[in-house]
Amino acid sequence: MHLGNLLAMPNNISISTDSAELEQKAIELANKLNTSFASLKPQQIQLVLTQQHIEIRAPDLGNPIFIDFEQGKNAHRRQFGGGRGQPLAKAIGLKKGATPTIIDATAGFGRDAFVLANLGCQITLIERNPFIATLLEDALNRAQNSPEISDVIKQMSLINHDAIAYLNQHRADVIYMDPMYPSREKSALVKKDMRLLHQLAGADTDSEQLLTSARKSAIKRVVVKRPKSAPFVGEQKPSTSIESKNTRYDVYLTNESLSHPTKDPTLLS
Repeated sequence: MHLGNLLAMPNNISISTDSAELEQKAIELANKLNTSFASLKPQQIQLVLTQQHIEIRAPDLGNPIFIDFEQGKNAHRRQFGGGRGQPLAKAIGLKKGATPTIIDATAGFGRDAFVLANLGCQITLIERNPFIATLLEDALNRAQNSPEISDVIKQMSLINHDAIAYLNQHRADVIYMDPMYPSREKSALVKKDMRLLHQLAGADTDSEQLLTSARKSAIKRVVVKRPKSAPFVGEQKPSTSIESKNTRYDVYLTNESLSHPTKDPTLLS
C-alpha cells in the first residue's frame, strides 16, 4: 500500500517509539513526514511506533488510538452491518449487477470505506491529514496479511492529498463525503476518536466547496453523510435522502443519472 505525496505534517506533532529496536524506523518516518523525532512525551500529541502497530497518543484521550480492520468495530460491522441492505449501501447505489467505483473524499479512519470495499466496491481513500493517513497506511499494510480480509483490502487504495485538488483531476461513479460533524457544546459526548479528528483537522471550512467539486467529478452520484438533524451542506438540497437511526445520507444524482429515471432514484445504476 502506498501513499501519494504526503502533505506537510503539523509542526507541533512529533514521532516517537516505545521500542529501542524501532528507533531508526521512527526517525525515518519523521524525516518522511518532515517533522521531528522525540522521546515519549505524555503531554503532547505524538505518532508512536510500537511492535504491533502505529498509534496516536494524545493528552486527555485515554488509551492510544490506532486503526484495525481485522478486529473490533470494523470486524463487527463487516459481519453484522446488514450487507447491501444497509442504508450506506443503498445510498451508494449498490444493487444486483451494480458495484460502482468510489472515491471517499474524506477517509478519516476508513470505516465506511472498509464496509464498501467488503461489499465489492473498488474505493480510493483520500485523506489530507498526513497523521491520519499514516495510521490508515499502517492498518492497510497489516490487513494485507489477513487470510480473512486480504481480498477486501485489495479493493482499497490510499492517497494523502487534498480532496478538492484530487477531484479536479479524477472521476469515479460515486463520490462519498463524510464532512466533519458540527461540534457539540459538550465535548464529552463525542467519542474520543472523533474528538481527535476534530483536534487534528480543525474546523470544517470547505465542505461546501468539496461538495461542489464532487458534483462535477462524480459520474453517477455524490453521497454526503450527515447527522440526522444537520442541515444540508451549503444549503444544497439533495435528490433524495436515506436515513438510519442517527445518520442521514444525502444523495445528489448527476445529470447522467437523472436522464435515466426509475421509481426509486436511490437504486439508479
